[in-house]
Amino acid sequence: MVITIVTTFAALLVSVVALLSYEAREYRDFLVNDLTTQADILAVNTAPALAFKDTEAADANLALLANRSGIVAAAIYTLDGSLFATYQRAGREVRFPASVRSQGPQVEGNDLTFFHPVVSNGELLGTVFLQAKYELADRIRDYLLILGGIMAVSLLVSALLSLWLQGSVTGPILAITNVAQKIVRERDFMLRAPRTTDDEIGTLVDAFNAMLAEVSERQQDLEESNLKLKQESDERRNAETALRRADKRKDEFLATLAHELRNPLAPMVNALALMEAPDSPPETDRAARAIIDRQLTHMVRLVEDLLDVSRISRGKLTIRKELVDLGSVMKSAVDTVRPLLAAKDQSLSISLPEQAVHLQADPVRLSQVFSNLLNNATKYTPPAGRISLTAAVEDGVACVTITDSGKGISPVTLPVMFEMFVQDENTDLRGQPGLGVGLALAKRLIELHGGNIEADSEGLGRGSTFRVRMAVEAAPAVAPETQTCEADTNYMRYRILLVDDNVDFATSLCALLQNLGHDVRVTHDAPEALAVAAGFRPDFAFLDIGLPTMDGYELARGLIKRLSPGLNLVAISGWGQKEDRRRASEAGFAWYLVKPVDLASIRSILESPPSDQRRSLPAH
Repeated sequence: MVITIVTTFAALLVSVVALLSYEAREYRDFLVNDLTTQADILAVNTAPALAFKDTEAADANLALLANRSGIVAAAIYTLDGSLFATYQRAGREVRFPASVRSQGPQVEGNDLTFFHPVVSNGELLGTVFLQAKYELADRIRDYLLILGGIMAVSLLVSALLSLWLQGSVTGPILAITNVAQKIVRERDFMLRAPRTTDDEIGTLVDAFNAMLAEVSERQQDLEESNLKLKQESDERRNAETALRRADKRKDEFLATLAHELRNPLAPMVNALALMEAPDSPPETDRAARAIIDRQLTHMVRLVEDLLDVSRISRGKLTIRKELVDLGSVMKSAVDTVRPLLAAKDQSLSISLPEQAVHLQADPVRLSQVFSNLLNNATKYTPPAGRISLTAAVEDGVACVTITDSGKGISPVTLPVMFEMFVQDENTDLRGQPGLGVGLALAKRLIELHGGNIEADSEGLGRGSTFRVRMAVEAAPAVAPETQTCEADTNYMRYRILLVDDNVDFATSLCALLQNLGHDVRVTHDAPEALAVAAGFRPDFAFLDIGLPTMDGYELARGLIKRLSPGLNLVAISGWGQKEDRRRASEAGFAWYLVKPVDLASIRSILESPPSDQRRSLPAH
């Protein structure tokens, strides 16, 4: 129907445009020719009057134009361009041109003007001016009315013809199409198209319905078979996915747990070796005991976190509330993380209310919450970064805010970061990943206190903010310096570069190596190690793999490139997977030691011939 009507309308529209164009051109040509003829007649009749300066005769000739309704004005101009005689139709105000213009017709609004020369015996005597009505718009409007009526009648006839065709031909075909589309959408093969005629279209409808009946039977058989296959496939897929997820989580958790346990064990083993060394000075024993105490505290806290996870899963995590001062709780938490701040040269700004703020809380558990949050902030903040701790009271609610300038939180991790074992996959913390339980514990402990905790971050690289809110009750570190010591040994002394971001481990291992008589330089990050190595020219380099800013693999390649391929590289890491050892070998490491490292393994490596004997120091 649309095709028929549009085709008819297009044909009529083209005809109308062509006809109107033709009429406009013909009307103008007719009017111009008529004015030209009239101007010729006036020129002949008024030539004597111009020759003899007879204005009365000229006016009489122009007055004859009153019989021409289309001419509204006329004038005779002398040879010098002045008006000689004029005529204008009654009821019209005409402004005659002040001077003679170029000859020929010109359209001015709804009038057509025409200048024609008056010539007698080859002599130019003056000019005839005629102004006639140019009623092209009125003629076009009349034609449009006529043609519009014709088009309306034609379109009506076309619509009636289309309706008849639709009822007998397109109607049944549309019905079949609608049924087919509905079957595709709803997968209902019981639908049928209605038969409305007994001709070929009716036969087509019957064939379509018969095909639907056959497809419906086969579809039912296929759906039953596919349903059984899908159920079996889903069960197998779900089982495989669950097994893979469980296996992956197991491997990740065990690897992370092993790493977290090895980190404190390594400096403890070194400290014990220092204490067992013969003629160990009292200062060394005190430093070793301090290292053991700190690392043992870290291990106890790690085990306590794991026990708290178990208590949470069994719903047995409890708190013992008492009236506590928020300031003292926060001081305890800050004291816990001060060694971490000092190790990374981070600044911590603290802002507390002038008046004491009292809470009903478990002081140990609440201190654990804030220490977890501060530990998280220093872990994700680079060296020399900034951390702020502020507390304020608003409408009877204490709000503690911890903000850092660290690596931020990705939008994917932010909604789930307080869930158990969740860590941001977009952040590289291979050197100190943690178990992913600190924030989950903090959230649960705050909820047990009747408060809430929330996190916010503008994205990766833009820091993060944690806010803790609780109801208010009525009132009733210095980075280690490079150590140097000398001791007699019975074998070669070497220049050794030791790089590890664990300050206690690096300090204790440095002391052990120096007790063996080696010259040791200690750094805690890769850029500093590269700078020291350039002037120190070490024989051996003991490198931690999980370093900040640049891992041990990349540092090893940089050392080999800057020094020589013969540098003896020893990897020391809490990661002991097969993949880690393979990557270390590809990076140029000759040995791979897993923390905690025993002194015998280190001595065995140092007793091996160095790659460059010329750079080894002479033995005592």
